[in-house]
Amino acid sequence: MATPDSLLTGKRCLVLDDEFLIALDIQQTLELAGAAYVACVATAAEAFALLRARPDFDIAVLDVKLSGPERNSLGIAALLASRGTPFVFLTGMRVDDVHAKQFPQAPVIEKPYDAAALLGAVRRALGIG
Repeated sequence: MATPDSLLTGKRCLVLDDEFLIALDIQQTLELAGAAYVACVATAAEAFALLRARPDFDIAVLDVKLSGPERNSLGIAALLASRGTPFVFLTGMRVDDVHAKQFPQAPVIEKPYDAAALLGAVRRALGIG
């Protein structure tokens, strides 16, 4: 596992997950890996609003399937890809892999995951591992 101030030193991270405890766990993992700023949102609408207000994220962690009207994070993934911002997909269901395959550059990790798996996927997304 990465030590503080290593993998994500100074990086700004976006977390989109509609499960509060999972988002909190991801936030803590990213902060322990050195992230300077981690913003957690629960819906694609919140993510779009945040990305309009603050377009300078270095990496994002996106839950593929969301509750609410959006149903998934594919629109956010498309926006991030158009900006050249790397991202990682989280999925709790194998069928979500079909959606994630639209973005072959994005690592996909399955829930439940551990910090090492998440940080490994972040490394791959950033092109450093």
